[in-house]
Amino acid sequence: MPLNESFLQELKYKTDIEDVISPYVTLKRRGSTSVGLCPFHNEKTPSFTVYHDTQSFYCFGCGIGGDAVGFIKRIENLDYIDAVKLLAQRAGMQIPQDGVDDSLSKRRRRILEINRESAKFFNSYMMSPQGKKGLDYFLSRGLSLATIKHFGLGYAPDEWDSLLKYLKNLGYGFSEMLDAGVIKNSINGGHYDTFKNRVMTPIIDVRGNVVAFGGRVLDDSKPKYVNTSDTLAYKKTNELFGLNFAKDNCSDSLILCEGYMDVISMHQAGFTNSVAGCGTALTAEQVRLISRYTKEVVLVYDADEAGQKALNKALRFFKDTDLKIRVPSLTGGKDPDEIIRMLGRDKFSGMLAGASNETEFALLSLKNKYDLNTTRGTIDFISESMKILADTTPIEQDLYLSKLSNDLGVEKSALKAQLEDNIRKSNNRRRRTQYKKIIESSSRETTKMSYQNNASVKQLKAEDRIIGLLLRYPDCRSLCDGFDSKKLSSAFAQKVFCVIISRLDEKLDTDLINFSESLTSDELSRLSGIIARNRESKTPKKEFSDCLGIINAEYDKKHSVSAGDMSDDDFRSLFK
Repeated sequence: MPLNESFLQELKYKTDIEDVISPYVTLKRRGSTSVGLCPFHNEKTPSFTVYHDTQSFYCFGCGIGGDAVGFIKRIENLDYIDAVKLLAQRAGMQIPQDGVDDSLSKRRRRILEINRESAKFFNSYMMSPQGKKGLDYFLSRGLSLATIKHFGLGYAPDEWDSLLKYLKNLGYGFSEMLDAGVIKNSINGGHYDTFKNRVMTPIIDVRGNVVAFGGRVLDDSKPKYVNTSDTLAYKKTNELFGLNFAKDNCSDSLILCEGYMDVISMHQAGFTNSVAGCGTALTAEQVRLISRYTKEVVLVYDADEAGQKALNKALRFFKDTDLKIRVPSLTGGKDPDEIIRMLGRDKFSGMLAGASNETEFALLSLKNKYDLNTTRGTIDFISESMKILADTTPIEQDLYLSKLSNDLGVEKSALKAQLEDNIRKSNNRRRRTQYKKIIESSSRETTKMSYQNNASVKQLKAEDRIIGLLLRYPDCRSLCDGFDSKKLSSAFAQKVFCVIISRLDEKLDTDLINFSESLTSDELSRLSGIIARNRESKTPKKEFSDCLGIINAEYDKKHSVSAGDMSDDDFRSLFK
């Protein structure tokens, strides 16, 4: 059953979408809308738009949209009920329990309970005489007992079903343990622990929930690392290890490194703003998560070849954000953990303080790429350097131009002329890109749906328009009598049209929040796009009637039967 109507109405009145989105996105007011950089895809030119009159949002870059509930669902990776609960709690409301289908939410909560109990089990076992092997490993890595306790580190016994038995005694079923990823199905139909004879690192989200685990072997057996697979409570591409602690200490910057152990060692050494990815290379989702908590990132990747490849990939991700990037030069060890243990905290702190900014690092990388002893190499270096400087501030440009002029023996005025040409080209590209985003967003869905539903673009545009007109001008409802919704080409259009008609007939609101439970995230995004592009009409009823005429005509054209397809009797009946 859907949520109580009066509850949704009160939640709507107590929830302002800009207040909900502002902690995640820096918004700038533009008349009746607010704009910012989209948190769901990387961009430098704002495409993310918040509409105050309809309490909705829509990104013209990636096509994601919705209401406040839809935003919280996506940004916090929650299901519908949990997103509503979060907003209700924020508004000081209690969600009604009658008629609420929260089966998915309950499954997620059970997973979190199992993870919490598993973390306690691993830690308790490690602190027992039987788990000394795991404790000795962490102590040998220079960790104190206080740090071990702080991060909830543990050890999985060298047995096949020790955790399984422990959780079973607590009342958890096999299906729930499988949901959490702490056990697996065996070939003979039984079950066994996912983690066996491994030191365990729990992964905790920003709300303090244990969402997953990372396990490492103590010998040379393979695989060296085993990590929790994605579950209802965990998606590794969306999480950052250590962010639950770092988020309170990262106002100036976040330190991003590669491994759990690096983060733990750095926190112990006082660098409590450090985080790492969760068993995967850096993702766009993690970059967007970082941008919610800081404006500067220090990339501390391993000094080996693999680490430098990961660093270059990370730089490409950050290039499409407005985050400031710094890259230190690491010496005396292959990673932060080793450097801190070998050289000490102060030496490592000095390396961080001397980190190059993104521009310096990029120019240094270019110098290593070209032979500056040759004319061709110098020309190519300058050409590439000006592209880099085109995205920097005027003060930075002046400083770097002076330095390049001295280093290369080239007149600063000549370098400045080439830079200005690059800036002009870059601005033109940016304007064209922004214009294309708006144009493409208006046709992207109709073209896609036209292909999927074998419908003309004209019909799909007419369908989108009648939906938009119905929402803006409810009086158009009177023109729908006798119209068969099955003539609409897509299941989406039929579904939304019928919901709107039903709500109008019952004298209920047709605000976007009323569609959040019945539409999928993708459907809600499409409806948000329709609303975002829904212009006013001087003659709404006439336009609505014209659109219905187009839909009827296109339907008849598609379903008309030619004389060649008729039976002899049907053909003869035409002349009676």
